[in-house]
Amino acid sequence: MTENHQAAGDADDSVPSAAEPLVDIDPEIQAVSDEDFAAFNLESGIDAIDAKIIELTSDLQRTHAEYANYRRRVERDRETFKEAGISAVMSELFPVLDDIARARAHDDLTGTFKRTAETLEGTLRRLGLVTFGEQLDTFDPTKHEAIAHETSSDVSGPVCIAVHQQGYSFAGRVLRPALVTVADKE
Repeated sequence: MTENHQAAGDADDSVPSAAEPLVDIDPEIQAVSDEDFAAFNLESGIDAIDAKIIELTSDLQRTHAEYANYRRRVERDRETFKEAGISAVMSELFPVLDDIARARAHDDLTGTFKRTAETLEGTLRRLGLVTFGEQLDTFDPTKHEAIAHETSSDVSGPVCIAVHQQGYSFAGRVLRPALVTVADKE
């Protein structure tokens, strides 16, 4: 029995007790109290929370900026589509406006037809349709289409001396150039 007890005693010497540390710890580190360790953990936890708050705030600001940009783009696209729709309808009405102009030129615009024509033209103006191409306007190749050219000593530069068809623009874009005869200085 002594052998068993002695064998058991040898085994006890090799296993550290619960009071002994498993590894050698630096005495300075071992001197750190539980309160200091708790304070260190609290400070590192606060730093981690602050870093997470900064990260989430940055994400929120980026998402907010993306949404604001999206909203502006949608509004811009909506306005563009609206203008394109109005332009398309106005362009389809150009032959009617040309007929009204011809009737006006021949003094055939009277009575109910005259009131209807004025109402239509007024409505298109309120929507933003701009008419251009008047006699003696300075020729502008971005707004006028010259179908004839003459020379004259009465003009100082290229001038529209006859307007064959009115030009129209909407929202700063020329929808149809004015057809004109241009006179240039001799």
